[in-house]
Amino acid sequence: MTRRLVLLRHAKSSWGDLDLKDHDRPLNARGRASCEAIGGWLAAQGHLPDQVLCSSAVRTRETWNRIAGLLPSGPQVQMEDRLYLANPETLADCLSRCTGQTVALLAHNPGIGEFAQQLVATPPAHPGFAPYPTLATLVVTFPIDDWSDLALGSGQVVDFIVPRDLTDL
Repeated sequence: MTRRLVLLRHAKSSWGDLDLKDHDRPLNARGRASCEAIGGWLAAQGHLPDQVLCSSAVRTRETWNRIAGLLPSGPQVQMEDRLYLANPETLADCLSRCTGQTVALLAHNPGIGEFAQQLVATPPAHPGFAPYPTLATLVVTFPIDDWSDLALGSGQVVDFIVPRDLTDL
């Protein structure tokens, strides 16, 4: 059996209100436009999660809600405080508890970018993969029956894209 992961960094957030805590920052206009682009791309490519793990930060929740509005189905969504600024080990632990066939995981750098690099057998030849910019999206498959069997370095890249690949953001 194969499991599929859609690994997303949140979209570009706003620094307009310096009194807001980092956890509470919303998306800016560019971030909202990026969600439209990536959400449409996910739908068109058929990369449709049946389970979502999302950091509890405002910018990750807003990213998912905007993307979800463009997808044909409503997956089970779990907001996780542990995913806020999580390291790769925490991301792996949260993923290991999932039951979905296709899981979307939304979190933050540097952990999400480091996790992406650890997951794949061969990284994509895309200049955005190593820095993992805002709303970078990796789609990767694993030859496993259960997420608890995930082995780092075993993922096969299906797709990798950043919003600028889709539009002039």
